Amino acid sequence: MRWDAQAITPPGDSGDNSGAPAAVALLPLAGLVRSVSTPEFAGVTFHEVTAKSVLNKVAAGSLMPFEWTINPYRGCSHACVYCFARKSHTYLDFDAGLDFDSQVVVKINAAEVLRKEVAKPSWRRQHVALGTNTDPYQRAEGRYRLMPDIIGALADSGTPLSILTKGTLLARDIPLLKHAAAQVPVGVGISLAMTSEALSEAVEPGTPGPRARLKLITRLREAGLPCGVMAMPILPWLSDSDEALDSLFGSLAAAGATGVTAGALYLKPGTREWFMQWIAREYPQLAGRYRRLYGSGSYASKEYRAWLAGRIWHFKALHGFSGSQGFSHRDPHDDPREEEAQYPAGSIPETAAGPQHPGKPVPAGGGRTDAAQSTLF
Repeated sequence: MRWDAQAITPPGDSGDNSGAPAAVALLPLAGLVRSVSTPEFAGVTFHEVTAKSVLNKVAAGSLMPFEWTINPYRGCSHACVYCFARKSHTYLDFDAGLDFDSQVVVKINAAEVLRKEVAKPSWRRQHVALGTNTDPYQRAEGRYRLMPDIIGALADSGTPLSILTKGTLLARDIPLLKHAAAQVPVGVGISLAMTSEALSEAVEPGTPGPRARLKLITRLREAGLPCGVMAMPILPWLSDSDEALDSLFGSLAAAGATGVTAGALYLKPGTREWFMQWIAREYPQLAGRYRRLYGSGSYASKEYRAWLAGRIWHFKALHGFSGSQGFSHRDPHDDPREEEAQYPAGSIPETAAGPQHPGKPVPAGGGRTDAAQSTLF
């Protein structure tokens, strides 16, 4: 069925509302062009907007290793129950639960606006990170195709870029990323924190499964591109066993990941309520444990984080991920917020030392490249 035929037009337009709830068309979204609902994406409504700006300045004092971000989508059909970005949807008068998964805002003119922004004399060509809030390669990107022109606009302007995603649709743009990496430093990161297909389907139901993401890592490395992995979140009592961690780091090493960052589940307000409802429903025997472990805060206890740090360092070393990149819990008394700023080797362009030249293709059976890579943090 044609996408345009599914448009839910705003009040006053002559289009057919197709019986859609009036509330959908009445959303006070700045720049709203139309809302679309289609059987291809059952249960999801896309709100197409025109943005005035797409470059977002990271707040002063942030620990993030970049100053600018782009989020072509708001909300995410990956529907990860632990997603830290859920509360950001409330800024659009959506809720942080089901609305975050099912009401997706699409900045349809993102590349056009970006080209104007990076052409300004004031633009200093600082590293721009994509995928820091919601995934730029969620399923709808196959329809909207915003990323190719965004990548092109950044590379053509001489702007270093990085991408973090769970979406295997990234494979579509590997040739474009190789071309961009010949122009500017490029970092690529994949988010993958478990190898259990069943657990992944339960906790992140809209994402490609772990096997598919492992294959994507290998494809990126075979293409000569770097690929760090954000192994977050490690879920207490669900994915933190020795068996689970051994499988995770062993699989990442075999796939050829250039570095790994790992850390415990982070439950900021908005995410906490949604996740705790999910735990109580799906794993009721763990609900009390989670309440005690997290108390009234967003972070697991210092004792748990120190224990997990030790297990992660053990399995990282066992599978060849040595060095200081990733996982910030070297001292359990450190500020746990530092964990959010740890990005693995390969995921951030190495602009300080000049362009990051992509590594050699990964050998058959995997292979590690840490010894040849500089430490990012």
